[in-house]
Parts: sequence; C-alpha cells; structure tokens
Amino acid sequence: MPTRVNRRWLIAKPLDGRVSEANFRWTKSTVPRVAEGQFLVHNRWLSVDPTQVLLLRRGNPPGSAAPVGEVPWSLAVSEVVESRHPSFSPGDIVHGEMAWEDYTLTDGTGFNPAFKVPDGVPLNWAAGALGLTGLVAYFGVHDVARTKPGETFVISGAAGGVGSIASQLAKIYGLRVIGIAGSPAKCDWLVREAGVDAAINYHEEDVGKRLTELSPEGIDIFFDTVGGPSLELALDRLRPGGRVVLCGMTSQYLAESPLPGPANLVQLIMVNGRMEGFLGRDFLPRRTEAFEAMLPLLRSGRLKSKEDVLVGLREAPKGLARLLSGENVGKQLLQMDEPPES
Repeated sequence: MPTRVNRRWLIAKPLDGRVSEANFRWTKSTVPRVAEGQFLVHNRWLSVDPTQVLLLRRGNPPGSAAPVGEVPWSLAVSEVVESRHPSFSPGDIVHGEMAWEDYTLTDGTGFNPAFKVPDGVPLNWAAGALGLTGLVAYFGVHDVARTKPGETFVISGAAGGVGSIASQLAKIYGLRVIGIAGSPAKCDWLVREAGVDAAINYHEEDVGKRLTELSPEGIDIFFDTVGGPSLELALDRLRPGGRVVLCGMTSQYLAESPLPGPANLVQLIMVNGRMEGFLGRDFLPRRTEAFEAMLPLLRSGRLKSKEDVLVGLREAPKGLARLLSGENVGKQLLQMDEPPES
C-alpha cells in the first residue's frame, strides 16, 4: 500500500472531573508493519462510549497511573487493508477494539474481540445499533430483563446510545415504556419518534413525583444506564417480582470521589426483586441472534437508529466530551475522514 501518514491522538494528561481536548495530544506517525498473526485496519467509524473514561482516569484501578502517552482505544468499524492473520483478509469489514488513529495494527484479541460485520450492514449501524451498543440493548431487554408484554418498563438515559435502542425494543415487545432523559429535545424524540409512552426530563421535573403519576401501581423493570438518585426512586416503586437491570453508571464515571450507593436495597427483599448487572461482551457469541432480530426492524423503520455524528478524527475528544456532558441525542459516533498522503 502507498506510504501514508497515520494521524493519531495520544493521552496527554489524566481526566480529572471533565473531558476536553487538553487531555489529548494530536500527533502523526507512519503506518505500522504487519507481523505474523496480525492485521492492519483502516478505521472508518468510531463508537464513542462512556466506559472509555474508565480507562483514562487517574487511579483506575486504584493505585494505577493514567496511560499518558498511549493512544486511546475505541470500539470501531474498520476495513482490513493488510493481513497475516488466518481469520481476517483484506477487504473484510470488522468491529473491534481499535485506536483513535487512521490505521490500527491488531491481532483481533482484547476485552471485546474483533468480529466480521455481516455483508450488507451499513457501517454506521455496525458501529452503533448493531455494534456492542445494540447488543447491550437487545440482550439487556430480551435476556436480562426477561420482559413480558404489558409490563411497565422504566429506563434511565433513555435517549442515549443504549437507551434509545432498548426503549424502542421494549415498546416493540409490547411493554409500557417510560423514559428518563435530560433535555426537552431528548424527551420529545422519545415520545414523537421512538414511540415511548411517556418521558421525564430529570433536569426540569420531579422524577419521583412523575414516576408515581405515570405508574401508580409501580414498575416491573428498571433498566439503568446512569445510576444515582433514579435508581433509588425506581427501587421504591418496584412491583413484586420486579427486575433492575444494571448496564451502566454514567453519573459516576467522572465523579471525584466514590458516590454513595442506594440506601433502600431492602426493597428488593420486600418485593422478591432481582438486580443484575451484565456486560455486552458476554453476549458476543450470540451476536448473530441480535443481528437477525434487529436488522429487519431497522430496515423496516420500526426500530430507529438515532445517531449523533461528528465527522473527522480531529473531533474525537469533542465527541467524548459531548457524550459525558449529555449534549448528544442518540448514539455518539465519529465518521472518519481520509488521512492525507505522505
């Protein structure tokens, strides 16, 4: 392949309470050479996810140093351009852990191993609605929540990457859905386009009061992507046999000190309730099942892929900052621009 510049971001300093471009340093390098068992990809779409912050914080895990000088990782959809790996060939479109750079050299392993994207899947869907975000939403609703038609389903972060898919799937499966979000625009999208039954703006409304008004007999499922006060409010209103699904704690990722947990866990005992956390990677072996279930829904328009897209690798820090400040509506994605010739 022609010699190209590999533009990349490096971590300049640890994250302390907020994210900005000052935490990163823009640089350029040469494209790395491929060794046996590796393959080189050209990154096309980057998924911007809250859990990236956990790898950028000072002292996470406790006692560790922030990885200053390293390239931040991201889940990405990429094209294989050169390979010495038996499972991947040039031209393959893959989803996996890549870096904030034009070209990433990988062996396909990691916390979220690389896999081939099925033919015909749009790259933006592969990075979002059918990427790990979509797997979390699908299996969180289908398997972990054990939903039943007619149940009341409340979800925090309802207009985010996971929440925007999970709230629609719950509605498609015949549940009554109440979304909690952080702006009028998000609440409007949830009701008018996603088709949920009601939306609560936690910045402007009393969430506890509104939950009582909207679900006077209590709730069956609370799908939590945020953590914090809404979890306690949901526990207080859980019906007998109710379930709490924990898939994220975005309210805590930038906290300067540990936040207190729910003070009313006894409610789970009183209603024979269940609280369960899970990771999307747990379901990677079943990703074909999720594709087969969601792709027809996306193509028909019954399931809408709400995306907040920035264009160009330069925008990567901005994308993470937007996500963590709650500016984005839907899945935060970054569409890569073309790197210059050397």
